[in-house]
Amino acid sequence: MAEKTIMLCCAAGMSTSLLVSKMQKAAESDGVDAEIFATAAADADAKLEEKHPDVLMLGPQVRYLEGQFKEKLTIPVEVINMQDYGMLNGEKVLREALSLIK
Repeated sequence: MAEKTIMLCCAAGMSTSLLVSKMQKAAESDGVDAEIFATAAADADAKLEEKHPDVLMLGPQVRYLEGQFKEKLTIPVEVINMQDYGMLNGEKVLREALSLIK
């Protein structure tokens, strides 16, 4: 089992899966033991139950869900910076997620 679990949530899970690959590469090169996965907003509650992530990162297109998740979760919930998301800056998003966990 990974030391840290990072969940990304977006509208359909497509563009975010590209970001997940970039984040995994960054984690490997930094020696970070993390399970990073993406899910569609419709499946978010089931994945939260199943995986128990340490942090939830929301894609900019589902930022409207931030309040709902913050109300019901005890883990950090953050919207991914739109520029980092658009540029698929996995390293920066990984750093942000890890800083929220600490």
